[in-house]
Amino acid sequence: MSVLNRLAHSLGRRDEVPNQELARDLAAKKDKKGIREIAENLWNKDKNIQADCIKVLYEVGVIEPKLITDYTEDFVKCLRSKNNRLAWGGMTALAEVAKADPDSVFKHLDAIKKAKETGSVITVDNAISTLAYTAAANGKYNEVIFPYLLKHLSFCRPKEVPQHSEKTLPAVNTSNRAEFIKVLDKRMEDLSGGGLARAKRVIKKAIFID
Repeated sequence: MSVLNRLAHSLGRRDEVPNQELARDLAAKKDKKGIREIAENLWNKDKNIQADCIKVLYEVGVIEPKLITDYTEDFVKCLRSKNNRLAWGGMTALAEVAKADPDSVFKHLDAIKKAKETGSVITVDNAISTLAYTAAANGKYNEVIFPYLLKHLSFCRPKEVPQHSEKTLPAVNTSNRAEFIKVLDKRMEDLSGGGLARAKRVIKKAIFID
């Protein structure tokens, strides 16, 4: 039986539960054939099927990133889609891929940056995670990516600072944390309330990175 029959749209459902259940099953069974069928249908003519498929893939990635690394090129292609669900879903998937195969993600740095500059709020959020996990892989990647992340933190909207600083943390290490803390300290002037408290917690975490 085709795994497509278990997608939310195929079941006449409007919630995401069937997609999440399917992702859990595919990951638990390491069902590469089923995952491939889902990936092939990112380009189904029905946008509802596309949306369900990208959801299943990034949910599989959350559980076991290695199971979706073969589809990095597809996720990058999604970034250029006019279907916004595919665009931000593709970036969400890339954030998981970056944990298991940062090399494949680093090759597409320009496409990721472009999508971040032009994409929706969710695309931007996940782009920060994608870049941070890729930067965390090694010194070379960090040297290229970290200044870009710091520049973003320096100029993004105040309300984005707490969340984006949290998402940047994987890329922070003993050699760059001073720069990170300096940028975040400066942004404190723009923050108040819960946002300020969150940013302070991020700084505290950065201080204790070893």
